[in-house]
Amino acid sequence: MKVLMVASEVAPFARTGGLAEVTAALPAALRRMGHDVRVIMPFYRCAAQTELGVRKARKSAEVTLNGETHKGFLRQAALGDVPVYLVENREFFSRDYLYGTPEGDYPDNPRRFAFFCRSVLQFLKRMDFRPDVIHCHDWQTALVPIILRLEAADDPFFARTATVFTIHNLAYQGLFPAPAVAETGLPSALFTTEWLEYYGQLNLMKGAILTADLITTVSETYRREIMTPAQGCGLEGVLARRGDDLFGIVNGIDTDEWNPAADKRIFRNYSARALAGKAADKLELQRELGMPAAPSVPLIGMVSRLAEQKGIDLVLELLPRLAESELQFVLLGTGNACYLERLNSFRSKGAANISINLGFNDPLAPKIYAGSDLFLMPSRFEPCGLSQLIAMRYGTVPVVRHTGGLRDTVVDVTRHPREGTGFTFEDFTADACWEAIERALAGYRDRESWRRIMRRGMHRDVSWHNAAGRYETLYRMAADTRRG
Repeated sequence: MKVLMVASEVAPFARTGGLAEVTAALPAALRRMGHDVRVIMPFYRCAAQTELGVRKARKSAEVTLNGETHKGFLRQAALGDVPVYLVENREFFSRDYLYGTPEGDYPDNPRRFAFFCRSVLQFLKRMDFRPDVIHCHDWQTALVPIILRLEAADDPFFARTATVFTIHNLAYQGLFPAPAVAETGLPSALFTTEWLEYYGQLNLMKGAILTADLITTVSETYRREIMTPAQGCGLEGVLARRGDDLFGIVNGIDTDEWNPAADKRIFRNYSARALAGKAADKLELQRELGMPAAPSVPLIGMVSRLAEQKGIDLVLELLPRLAESELQFVLLGTGNACYLERLNSFRSKGAANISINLGFNDPLAPKIYAGSDLFLMPSRFEPCGLSQLIAMRYGTVPVVRHTGGLRDTVVDVTRHPREGTGFTFEDFTADACWEAIERALAGYRDRESWRRIMRRGMHRDVSWHNAAGRYETLYRMAADTRRG
């Protein structure tokens, strides 16, 4: 099949989170299955600064938005054998950040990503590449299915092209004031409750949900959750209406990049059969962080965005308990200023068994996955989560809240002693989280049993193979529907 993947970020060209990892790894997995998969994204300043051989192409596009014409140019690179196209427009994409500064989102985001989506469709014609499926990711690409369904329905070039839209996080919907409709180039007649209007605002994700041939999200549990008022973020009714066309597929991880037996970023390599190197990674991590080198003291790691979704409020509430316990805790993260301030305040108290590392520190993350005994993810909600998959791959036992993709990927040891791969808790409270940590610490003291838990997690198939197979099936469904 011919598949175009449209995304606002793709690793390593540009990334702010898990979306970039997905849009890099899934195309590669599909390519290995024999499909002609290509990727297109904006040409950000950070992509220009990479050493990934981004070269100029001769093709250009012109997009008129609200009476102004903007010109774009196509650049090209590759991830392995996957072609990657990058849409260049310096006014829109040559900025320090992808979506906004620490003070807030860029006010012209509707225009920026409308330009991107419209130029993508133009470039497909310039290249004469007719995809069987265009797979769009999150609100920044929502205009592609909207345009193909509501503007270009009679365009013969796209007559046999289906659209699949993936919701990575329903909390970010592309919600803008009503005048932003003009910035997208869409006719004002579409600003109705039937299509794009949402309580007086423009909602791009709503439009994509209503117009895409099929919709996916990144775990089966999250699929069910977002059709309820508790986690539907106001779109539960729209999603329920498309329930038969909505599918949940758990993400995988790049098991070549995340492989403790070959990872050059960690101190010592190891595997499920030969775990000795993990103990060495723990000692070296303790030394690097200036913590006491204590092989028998359980070390809890956490690598996370500092956002409300990730349960940082629970961590802040638990820090005094962690500091008084016979354990060590290391946190790596960056995000909301209010959390940075509170974590800095606690760090100033100098707890010897707590290491708080704020900011973007790529080299430290794999060392934490490899050197920790437990990995904490107390998420308020979690569409899929990649960190728990990486942790299990590295023999680091996850402690997670029983929600979304965490529920689908971590089996509780207490409830299922022979199949368990981690420890879970239900209620979003510090006490419930602490109770799960205590169960994990009790399990850690039984070293032989703990090694069995570690190995079960390490043997779990967290690759993209199964997920790519499911996407392949959905692509065929969508294409068949379009052809029929």
